[in-house]
Amino acid sequence: MFKFILGATCAVLGCFGLSPTDASAQQYPVKPIRILVGFSPGGGADVIARLVAQQLSGQLGQSVIVENRTGAAGAIATEAVAKAPADGYTLLLMVAADAIRPALRTDLRYSLQRDFAPVAVVANGSFLLAVHPSVPARDFKEFLALVRSQPGRLNYSSPGVGSVAHLVGELLSLRTKISITHIPYKGASDASLAVASGQVDLSFPTIVGALPFLKSGRLRPIALTGRERASLLPDLPTLHESGLTDFDRTAWYGVVAPAGVPPEIVQRLNGLIGKVVNSAEVKQSLHNQGLDVRTATSGEFAAFIGKELAQNQALIKAANVKID
Repeated sequence: MFKFILGATCAVLGCFGLSPTDASAQQYPVKPIRILVGFSPGGGADVIARLVAQQLSGQLGQSVIVENRTGAAGAIATEAVAKAPADGYTLLLMVAADAIRPALRTDLRYSLQRDFAPVAVVANGSFLLAVHPSVPARDFKEFLALVRSQPGRLNYSSPGVGSVAHLVGELLSLRTKISITHIPYKGASDASLAVASGQVDLSFPTIVGALPFLKSGRLRPIALTGRERASLLPDLPTLHESGLTDFDRTAWYGVVAPAGVPPEIVQRLNGLIGKVVNSAEVKQSLHNQGLDVRTATSGEFAAFIGKELAQNQALIKAANVKID
């Protein structure tokens, strides 16, 4: 009886030119969707995932649940999604650090380009080149002149070796041929507090992380590290504008699925996520986080990930960055 029903179902699908996979994609979703986040609740990635999940749930008519899988600097969640069924019900909120990790670790049990289907870009946010007020520089030209006059004397904090902010510092050093000493801390808050308290000279905090210190005068902003100005600090120039042509390093966020997810599902999610992040509510929430909405096709997102991987590999090799 079961074989007959299955055969009849396949035959009917065939009459309409649909495979079982096509039919499943058209019915998607028929159960809750999970978005895995590799970091703790309350952090930037978690906040963004929950914003997207809440709005996407309304668009799809199904629950979209955020699940935090912390550990290994985000790699546990990334690996879990790589090994999940390719049915569109398990997604990952991918972050910029995901494209750094393969250049630092040889023990990863997944490949970003082999094991994932890029779905949609969500947002990105620039870092700041910010100095303690005791540093006698008010723009990038003065900053460069100061560092070059005292090679190796100035130091900068970051959330840790191999972090996005650390690589911003390494890229700045390589591009300008300056010498600044890296001092890693245990997290972004500690790194920002270190420069705000005068323990170190400068740092590359996120905009939202730096705002309290900017408002209190404990940090002085010099320039943005992204290619474009930030909506939250529209008057602050970028490094690109300040003479460091094409300098572009940001914290970015996107959604990916396991490789093999039907293209129809990928395209549907891409369109709906684009609609969600461009809604007034989500756009304002991202703005409040110091982020700007970014959208792209799944193919463009795939090309962007490939470019990030190649650039990080080259940068880490050139700067001889190693983790313990």
